[in-house]
Amino acid sequence: MSRVGRFGARLVDVPASLAPVTAIAPGEAAPGATDLTPRAVDAVWRAVEDLYRSGAYPGIAFCLRRDGVTVLDRTLGHARGNGPDDPHDAERVLMTPDTPVCLFSASKAVTAILVHKLAEEGGIDLDAPVARYLPEFAGRGKARTTIAEVLSHRGGFPLFQAPDDDAPTETLLDWDRCIELICGAPPTHRRAPRMAYHAITGGFVLAEVIRRVTGGEFTDYLDSRLRRPLGMRHFTFGLPEGERDAVARNYTAGQPVRFPLTLAVKRALGAPFEEVVDISNHDAFMRAVVPAGNLYATAEELSRFYQMLLDEGEYEGRQVLSPATVRRAVKPAVRLRFDHTLMIPMRYSEGLMLGANPFGLYGPLSARAYGHLGFMNILGWADPSRRLAASLLVTGKALLGGHLVALGELLTTIAWQCR
Repeated sequence: MSRVGRFGARLVDVPASLAPVTAIAPGEAAPGATDLTPRAVDAVWRAVEDLYRSGAYPGIAFCLRRDGVTVLDRTLGHARGNGPDDPHDAERVLMTPDTPVCLFSASKAVTAILVHKLAEEGGIDLDAPVARYLPEFAGRGKARTTIAEVLSHRGGFPLFQAPDDDAPTETLLDWDRCIELICGAPPTHRRAPRMAYHAITGGFVLAEVIRRVTGGEFTDYLDSRLRRPLGMRHFTFGLPEGERDAVARNYTAGQPVRFPLTLAVKRALGAPFEEVVDISNHDAFMRAVVPAGNLYATAEELSRFYQMLLDEGEYEGRQVLSPATVRRAVKPAVRLRFDHTLMIPMRYSEGLMLGANPFGLYGPLSARAYGHLGFMNILGWADPSRRLAASLLVTGKALLGGHLVALGELLTTIAWQCR
């Protein structure tokens, strides 16, 4: 049964004992397989449990690699049936390490790496204008915008604005319509590129460049360059029909999103907060390909992706990306500065969100870390300083609430225990 917290927060029912809602993958390494002590590993897991106890997440999946060894690969809670608004008698299906979860904006990291791979193969020049490969993009003052600027959120078209007679969520699931609208829109800032997170728009443009240059589908390029070389089961944009029954359901949770945050969220995503959460659970969303927002993966798969980057593009003896490609992909493209979409200071590489000192997206003293955030509190990242690759997948979409304190404590615990 769900519960209501302070100030009307929508929370899930959390049992006194977490053992019945905990699942552990068989691939976890035995204690002592790395230089992390059992006590350090236990401290990290207790912090994950504390995050679950905040009540904002019906399901959590967490995976942590140290020196390439999986020390934690576990889930907590339910894939569906224990959401804040679910009826008391709803069937509860446990979350497991094999449960695919929508990564939302954490998907952008994968799209960006595919663009870097295409550059490695000689298909594109990252410093060339987008319009060289997508001619219709040049209209309305965007002729000089480069692929590198789009990757680092300086493309000048951060907002997705559908006409009033278009249904926002339906438009987001129509690839060709999105490309038409983005190419036909003027930049929001015509002078020097201004940093503003491209929540939806950049992904479509980058993926369309891949389609135009390769002559094939964006998903085929993902499959041949990353998914199959990394041995992934899921790791797809959208989900095949036969796998949709196993997917984790997304829920609106935490404090109600109120004005003026409602306007800021709608401005960035192109649709109201709760509408975005709702549409993500529909078959139409899982059939579609949204390059900035609907990659499905397990926590272990996302951690595996970042471990490959940490290993300079190598996976199980195979060079998936060249070391030079990885170095450019993770290199800072802009110093810490104000992001005009997210309304907070951010650091970006050409495609990834970077950590910061003294405290950043991936915890304290994380300036060398790189990864990406997903809607809301989904994280995948690598930290060369701590020799770790980690992922945190959550199904509660909570913008504000006490869970943020627990999230900060988890990131801090990982940072200190993995020194």
